[in-house]
Formats: sequence, structure tokens, C-alpha cells
Amino acid sequence: MAFTFARLTPELLIADLTRSLHFWVDLIGFRIAYDRPEDGFAYLDLDGAQVMLETRHPLPRQWLTGPLEAPLGRGINFEIGVPAVEPILARLEAAGWPLFMAVEDKWYRAGEVEVGQRQFLVQDPDGYLLRPAASLGSRPLSARG
Repeated sequence: MAFTFARLTPELLIADLTRSLHFWVDLIGFRIAYDRPEDGFAYLDLDGAQVMLETRHPLPRQWLTGPLEAPLGRGINFEIGVPAVEPILARLEAAGWPLFMAVEDKWYRAGEVEVGQRQFLVQDPDGYLLRPAASLGSRPLSARG
């Protein structure tokens, strides 16, 4: 199977690769496309959604723009399109992993229609916020009062 790299792939600095891989792979459902365990690095893929995990080191090649303080990733959440959120929710619940926001069905205006998704929020071990989202389709705009 040929692997296609995404045109935009965030690289997240993390504290512990083993713990992060447990979360991202075992609980969320990503697979390791390739890794360099000796460097504390893994490139992950979930049906075209891709992310790189890199263990923090005091090295100049990590391009830090400021101090890293937990929780990491403040001000960003990563929406990940998935076929269904329920299998991920079941794995998180079985692992006792807390949700940041409970599952909801949400409709957003997108031009002349509304698009819906079932979504929830969960933080990874370093505090990065993930939003797995499954499509509910689209509908005409709701009447506005």
C-alpha cells in the first residue's frame, strides 16, 4: 500500500513517546506510518489525518518559540474526521480516560447550508486537544429568529 503524506502535518512536542502512542494509537485509532524510536519520534496516520510526535529534548532543532508549559497546545484543537465517534469513545471509557467535552451533535453554517457532526473533545497526555468528528451530513439553513 502506497503512503501519501498530508500537505499539512502538525508536529507536536511531547514528554513521553510510549504514553503518547498508547493514547494516539491504542485509544484514538491512529497507526504508526513510520517511527524513529531512538529519536523519540513517530509519524502517525488515521485515514489521511496525520500528526508527528516528537519527544522534547533540549536541542536547538526543536524550534521552540517560547517556554513549554502544560497543558501544551493552548488555543488549538485538532479536528479529526472519523467514520464514527462511538468506537473511540468506547476505548477511552474502557481505559478510564476523561473527556474534555462530552459527545454532542453540532450543526455549523457553511455557506448556504448547515453541516452537522457528532463530536467530542479529549486531551492527550500532554494536553493537546483532539476533536474526533463524524459527519451527520448537511441540511438547509435553519430559520433564524
